[in-house]
Amino acid sequence: MKSIDLSEVSALASYVQGADPEPLFLTQNGRTVAAVVPTDDENAESLLISVDPQFQAILERSQHRLEREGPISSAEVRKRLGI
Repeated sequence: MKSIDLSEVSALASYVQGADPEPLFLTQNGRTVAAVVPTDDENAESLLISVDPQFQAILERSQHRLEREGPISSAEVRKRLGI
């Protein structure tokens, strides 16, 4: 994860410190190249996971398996985990 102190990008400060909790899209030559998304320490990890390609691949595999095999009961989960 990369981070930069807000004081180093003062042009963005007024946008991200405002009361409007919307993403801010950065453009170059009319094309979107990045987004600044409001978050806090509690939600930063969830945000990072949501854009992680490996995590997305796990979710996709899980969804395909669910569609193929159907769900399993909580009793089956406990049995497989030995609890």
